[in-house]
Amino acid sequence: MANYSVYKADDGEWKAKRDDATRAGSSSRTQSDAIDDARRFAAGSGGGDISIHGVDGKIRAKDTVPPGNDPRSIPG
Repeated sequence: MANYSVYKADDGEWKAKRDDATRAGSSSRTQSDAIDDARRFAAGSGGGDISIHGVDGKIRAKDTVPPGNDPRSIPG
C-alpha cells in the first residue's frame, strides 16, 4: 500500500508522486489526468491514500483507493 500526492509543480505541470519517492511518477497537463495516474499507481500497489492539492498547495481533497485504510465505513 502506498500513498500519493497530486500537486502543481513550478513548471506548470500537474504531478502524481508517491509520498516516499524523490521524483514524480507522472507529469500531466491537467489535474484530472494526474489524479487518474495517482489512482492507477495506488491500485497497482495494493491501494492507498491520495492527497489532492490545489493550485495554492493546500490539500483540497483526499481519496482512498481500495483496499486502502479508509477511516470511514460508508461509501463516499
